[in-house]
Amino acid sequence: MVFLHEGLGSVAMWRDWPAQLCQATGREGWVYSRRGYGQSDALPEVRGAGRLKPNYMHDEAWTVLPALLKALGIEAPVLVGHSDGGSIALLHASRFAVSACVVMAPHVMVEDISVSSIAQAREAFETGALRDRLARYHADVDCAFWQWNDIWLSDAFRSFDIRPECARIAAPVLAIQGVEDPYGTMRQIDDIRAAIESKNGNWPTENGHCLLHKLEQCGHSPHRDQTSQTTQLIADFLAGKP
Repeated sequence: MVFLHEGLGSVAMWRDWPAQLCQATGREGWVYSRRGYGQSDALPEVRGAGRLKPNYMHDEAWTVLPALLKALGIEAPVLVGHSDGGSIALLHASRFAVSACVVMAPHVMVEDISVSSIAQAREAFETGALRDRLARYHADVDCAFWQWNDIWLSDAFRSFDIRPECARIAAPVLAIQGVEDPYGTMRQIDDIRAAIESKNGNWPTENGHCLLHKLEQCGHSPHRDQTSQTTQLIADFLAGKP
């Protein structure tokens, strides 16, 4: 399994959950921080010349991740992605061979609720305690925050839509979303299934081609808000259980 973190995530912010999932599934796992996050190298001029472009997740999925997998000697991994990492997992699976794609709170298009919550995060970073909390996990906390926040709040990013790419995914997909997620509605995962079925027909969900789970009492992070249930759902999915 290869774990792909959220927009403000890092190796450390996964905490011990990847190890829990590896134990529950009997699989090995790889966890890494994307550039500018965690202890990785910062992006120069992150709010200027180094500012991310609207296709930054496509670049991660189609250029950076394939190079990393090749360097590690990994073929057809199980991708486990959260939020931005879920979007990257879906994009990668649309072009490259994967054994399965597990996504938690992915973004397949931009919703008003997402923009509103990300704008609130900017205020919390500038005037609240968010910067101090994130600084525990990122060597360059300003790089980590602004590369994510600036692009998501840009006008150019409002047209982000990877539903056409989702229609090209042939591998089994498990999509999990919290009912109380402030960063996205159920449309995010409903549209993954709709896109896949529009291309491939009405695949039977019992064989695990595209399974959806909407978790009560759960926000944007199913693996933190409903750890046991999320771990079991993924373990069952990878074991071929409906």
